Amino acid sequence: MTQSLELLARRTASMQGIRSIVHTMKTLSVINAAPYEHAARDIGAYHDTVVMGLHAFLSQVGPLEPNQQAVTTTVLIAFGSDHGLCGNYNEVLARFVVEQRDNTAAPFTVLCIGAQMADALKDQGIMIDTTFFPPASVDGIGRLANLLTQHLDELRGKTAAGDMAVSLAYFMREGDNGQKPTLTALLPLDRALLQDLQTRPWVSRSLPTFSMPPTSLFQALVKGHLFASLFRAAAEALVTENAARLALMQKAEQSVDDRLESLIAQTRSVRQSEITTELLDVIIGFEALKKNRERAAVHRPPVTLRQTSKPEP
Repeated sequence: MTQSLELLARRTASMQGIRSIVHTMKTLSVINAAPYEHAARDIGAYHDTVVMGLHAFLSQVGPLEPNQQAVTTTVLIAFGSDHGLCGNYNEVLARFVVEQRDNTAAPFTVLCIGAQMADALKDQGIMIDTTFFPPASVDGIGRLANLLTQHLDELRGKTAAGDMAVSLAYFMREGDNGQKPTLTALLPLDRALLQDLQTRPWVSRSLPTFSMPPTSLFQALVKGHLFASLFRAAAEALVTENAARLALMQKAEQSVDDRLESLIAQTRSVRQSEITTELLDVIIGFEALKKNRERAAVHRPPVTLRQTSKPEP
């Protein structure tokens, strides 16, 4: 069905407005991702400082006794998104959490970041213990990390017996443009890391010293490790969320550009058809007028000229 120029013009204007919105969202994704990427990189330096403090602590206290308590509670923290326009970000992570739950024998407690992530987990049949609001800025990442640390302390206090394992589920960057869901063990502390710190010599002419009780200092270092790890996971989740939104907006922009090219081609075709029709109408009208004149000239009676005698003088 041939579309009118007016209809095509309205559709083209509407598509150009959509393209403007998509381009704006793509630009915002790039702008928003940069501060979170810087935060994820900067928290790494803080975590290195915490690890160095743990190394100094172990060099003076000596090897830690291995924990003989069995894991009786498993806590998994899922970092989702509430901002939308990032595809099936929450759904993919929810299915990943289901796989981790199926591989865990201990009781499973889920802490969720984001209401949309909570809905995605509930659709997979997972009950949520607590839902936290995702950070809206870089400053909110520290707030969220503190809230999660406090909540983990409360859960640890409610554990009657045994140890508590904590893992983080979030999207992590893979390569230049890829991302994948990952699971990071937070507690108990990595035995390989502790073993490396215990056997590594302290390289300095000054020996570390501390005045706090060893138990309090160790707990403070563990809390610092928890905070840095939670902060990094939240920042990485926000970076990958904006990367997913950017990829989706790039596909949408390409789709809109293809649609605009199609509408412009249709507009040119319809305009050319209308111009051709108008020219044909002019030509047909001219030919009809010409034939009418020729027909009138054929049927017109001849004109006779009379000679008048010249008067005699």
